[in-house]
Amino acid sequence: MIQLMIVFIVAIALLVLLTVQYRWPPFIALCLAAVVVGIGMQMPIETMIVTIKTSLGNTVQSIGLLIVLGTILGGLLEYSQATTVMANVILKWIGERRATLAMSLTGFLVGLPIFCDSGYIVLSGINQSLARKTGMPMLVLAVCLSTGLLAVHALVPPHPGITAAAVALKVDLGNLLWMGILVAIPTMFVAYFWGRYAAKKWDDVALKQQVPDTLSTEMKQSYPSAFMAFLPIIVPILLIAGRSILLTYGKNIQLPTFIIWLGTPEVALFVGILLALYSALQNNKANIPVILQTAVEKAAGIILITAGGGAFGAILAAANIHQYATILPMQQMGIFFPFLIAVLLKTAQGSTTVAVITAASIVLPFLNVLGLSTGNGPAFAVLAMGAGSLIVSHPNDSYFWVVTKFSSLEMKPMLRVYTIATLWMGLTAMGIIFLLSLMQ
Repeated sequence: MIQLMIVFIVAIALLVLLTVQYRWPPFIALCLAAVVVGIGMQMPIETMIVTIKTSLGNTVQSIGLLIVLGTILGGLLEYSQATTVMANVILKWIGERRATLAMSLTGFLVGLPIFCDSGYIVLSGINQSLARKTGMPMLVLAVCLSTGLLAVHALVPPHPGITAAAVALKVDLGNLLWMGILVAIPTMFVAYFWGRYAAKKWDDVALKQQVPDTLSTEMKQSYPSAFMAFLPIIVPILLIAGRSILLTYGKNIQLPTFIIWLGTPEVALFVGILLALYSALQNNKANIPVILQTAVEKAAGIILITAGGGAFGAILAAANIHQYATILPMQQMGIFFPFLIAVLLKTAQGSTTVAVITAASIVLPFLNVLGLSTGNGPAFAVLAMGAGSLIVSHPNDSYFWVVTKFSSLEMKPMLRVYTIATLWMGLTAMGIIFLLSLMQ
């Protein structure tokens, strides 16, 4: 275990040094960190290469098309000025001074039915417009939106990690739903307050333009209505949410195939693209190919980074880090054991979903020893794993790079603000869960 921890710390230090100090491309830094872990754990070269290649392919397969479609949708919304219209409407509802709170609440509500990755991709254009409109640092807006999405992703069903853990531990999903929301609300607010505080210390982080300025003279000729501006975002969210709810709670209902098909995230985003394209065509049609090309090029870079994060996580997983969790003094740890297991797994391999699912398989045999086998004990164990899966989001987490790249932020301020925000979120969630467990 000591050897693995030393190798892991060296790999993380190398990753941060290369990306922050020397400005190396994150994809290369992530792959080098994966190689360091593989060599440090005496992994055969052939096994290490196959693991990295397989994980690269799996990551691209799972999120590649989603990122491409998301960048295209964002580019079209920006070009048609739909994001500007949405920003004006939101600011009219809540006022400019509360824009950051609006993004936290938006992330929380939108994140209830959909993955945090796809939610951030769909909503990132609004963040960019709000930053330009209000002059607020993109850093705080990105942190508020991303943590609002992440809070429910980790703690509330029907998200896959928490749902799979609930099924494994035989926890009622309806009961877990309201308990998860109860814990997720203050967890979101802690990240919101931290983002506001941290942005005052590091407010020199400026928003970079997402669309080339060369197009600006030919844009802004025609603004869509508020209805048409919101529609390309609302429709995909409703489609994805409807599919998620129906698959989770409507198992005994005979559903037409096309309803399930339309709710697939990639299909839903494509529908959003078609709606956004209608508004974009009201401007200069000649610029549409440029917008599409720019979006595809941007998506390629994001896909490589997320794939590199997947490779790093796969090498750590291949080192069987979970086998060391069982040597901890479980009898004395109680509700904190599933929390710490999830912390270890999330920090090591990056994925919230994988961390919770893997932790559930480790914790299940020890529920009785931990004193969590009766009453709401299994539900608290599942929520504790969800809280642990928030700690911490750093460069081996694909969501870290989605937020970073879709917000055009540097890695250093993201580590200072976003990564620390996820630490506060996990600790807050665990504190609330512990208090609830004492009250049962």
